[in-house]
Amino acid sequence: MKTIIIGGVAGGMSAATRLRRLDEAAEIVVFERGPYVSFANCGLPYYVGGIIEDRDSLLLQTPESLAARFRLDVRVNHEVVRIDREAKTVQVTNVLDGATATESYDVLIVAAGATTGSALPGHGVPVRTLRTVDDVDAISSVLEGLGTDARAVVVGAGFIGLEAVENLVSRGVQVTLVQRGPQPLSPLDPEMAIPVLEILLDHGVDVRVNSTVTDASAGQVHLDDGSIIETDLIIEARGVRPDTHLALTAGLAVGETGGIAVDEYQRTSDPSIYAVGDAVEKTDAIDAAATLVTMAGLANRHGRTAADAIVGIAEPSVPALGTAIVGLFGLTIAMVGWSETRLAASGRPHRVVHTHPSSHAGYYPGAEQMSMKLLIDSETDAILGAQIVGRTGVDKRIDVIATAMTGHLTASQLSRLELAYAPQYGSAKDAVNMAGYVADNVATGTTRSIQWHELDKAIDAGATLVDVRSVDEFAHGAIPGAINVPLDEIRARTSELPHTPLVVHCQVGQRGHTAARLLTQLGRDVRNLDGGYRTWLAGTSATDRNAPIPVLTNI
Repeated sequence: MKTIIIGGVAGGMSAATRLRRLDEAAEIVVFERGPYVSFANCGLPYYVGGIIEDRDSLLLQTPESLAARFRLDVRVNHEVVRIDREAKTVQVTNVLDGATATESYDVLIVAAGATTGSALPGHGVPVRTLRTVDDVDAISSVLEGLGTDARAVVVGAGFIGLEAVENLVSRGVQVTLVQRGPQPLSPLDPEMAIPVLEILLDHGVDVRVNSTVTDASAGQVHLDDGSIIETDLIIEARGVRPDTHLALTAGLAVGETGGIAVDEYQRTSDPSIYAVGDAVEKTDAIDAAATLVTMAGLANRHGRTAADAIVGIAEPSVPALGTAIVGLFGLTIAMVGWSETRLAASGRPHRVVHTHPSSHAGYYPGAEQMSMKLLIDSETDAILGAQIVGRTGVDKRIDVIATAMTGHLTASQLSRLELAYAPQYGSAKDAVNMAGYVADNVATGTTRSIQWHELDKAIDAGATLVDVRSVDEFAHGAIPGAINVPLDEIRARTSELPHTPLVVHCQVGQRGHTAARLLTQLGRDVRNLDGGYRTWLAGTSATDRNAPIPVLTNI
């Protein structure tokens, strides 16, 4: 049996090597239109920044090494330009000399990946993406010719855009970041994105949100607000779309998201053709709808699924959670599932829990605060999503939550997970456990909570805001209109509280919970401000364009 694979990076090469391990007799041909195969595309920004010093370390395999180990026929610089489904052939062009050939197949795997959207307007400034080895070679060449006064504009503040910013700054480049939306890293909810903006500004990045590029010429970038930015280089990081040109011309079904439609075994509408990777629709784990998730882990996993299906042993692909993580100047930002913004837009009932735990036991040196947000189905207690921002410890917490979601644990059940503990690694009540405890308290009605963006409405309706932090904390910054009754004094001072509904809060929510329980048992109508003053400050700063960016590391 002859299998042809179009695309030789993550999904395509995973399919090729898995298929060889399962079938030594199979004829496997891989066509890759670029000059490199199986390269570490996720490492490309870090080569630009000098973190990865050896360019060859990005080249994980070569056609020769793949032939030697796996007996794969890998042909780089060969682009498949047409699929003839009836004849079961592909037309291939050698991009170096233009020669064409026709190859037959029994099974075809399309791993064409993604492509950038519309080109940026204008000319006169070098424009590169950060998707190929050729890209980083070109970027490095430009920067080496500029010396220490290099300037760059990064267009798009998603994962690749932020990695580009970090590594350009590391290299000494003066960077301007242009983002169409109101914040960097748009999948985050606004209060969770504030630390990202703060750290960009701390590292001298000129951040332009709610802005688009309208023109580029003669070393300048023009924005839609009329401003002009001097630059030597533009990094195009506005995102990607599925590369479905081959699929469309071959008459394969393409879904409503614009990705190639496949079944749970990665089969397309043609049973002899499979598709994997960024060009393909996935099934969303939250609502079972078609979605696009462009992550290397999924591409590799689905390549394996396709190979298994070809030999008849496949397990169906599981729905995609969209688990993601990115580092930025020592800050770690991670997410899984849906955001509150997306849940609200879809009209799905949900609860929200914010916590601000330490990365490990506070008494052990080096503990750092994280900000965690858990999104929960208000009817079933199912975990719908999570976001975590911090430094150390973020990665393992998001992975625990992603695993819990895969195993269909409820938010309250997070409190009962038995996780590894030693003081340098975590706390006896781990950050994940604590989020579960808060979720359980809200689910059972033990504590009623209110979100930062609901506070003004509650006060307008007659609620009194009570700050239960210390006098010193209150003096250093408070929510307007709050009265200060420290937690340790509240039993003796309950007579001072107005006979209105109460909203209590502390710095991060824990003391507020204690105050809410005390006052509830005294017969008062009480809600705790979820996430406390820290979450309120981040949220209101994010939504008020005139507000200064809070220095959250100092509160």
